[in-house]
Amino acid sequence: MDKKMGVLSTMRFQYTSNLYKNVDSLNPTLREKDLMFGLALDEKEKKTAVFTIYRT
Repeated sequence: MDKKMGVLSTMRFQYTSNLYKNVDSLNPTLREKDLMFGLALDEKEKKTAVFTIYRT
């Protein structure tokens, strides 16, 4: 049975070079709670990071 990931929340922040460390810490810590975290740069505004929380 295939399960789809659902977006729980999306937030936008001013990009800093250390933001990825939060995602690197959250993913293994909360994987057992069926949560996954993503971080990407906004395609139009490169100084804005988009942080997304997913339910897996």
